[in-house]
Amino acid sequence: MKLKKGDKVIVIAGKSKGETSSIVRILTKRNMVLLDGINLVKRHRRAGQPGKGQIIDKPMPMHISNVQLVDPKDGKPTRVKITRGKDGERERVAVKSGQSVK
Repeated sequence: MKLKKGDKVIVIAGKSKGETSSIVRILTKRNMVLLDGINLVKRHRRAGQPGKGQIIDKPMPMHISNVQLVDPKDGKPTRVKITRGKDGERERVAVKSGQSVK
């Protein structure tokens, strides 16, 4: 996968289209990502012995094809390519601007 935890991404499809967030977790076997504050659903928590129940907003995973990396230069969505640096190590580069992604 070309995306990593902590990357800033923009949603390109679905009900949250156009929103920007960072990746909290990557589910590699299912090709899904968990974004911070995006794709929220309501979950009803059952009341415990002494307390009350409550409704919780929980983020659900989104397919990785529905997000793209944010270009560090202009903030628009871009693809990612892998190149070899001067030391021979892998480096992620934004296709649109050609800048290195941390």
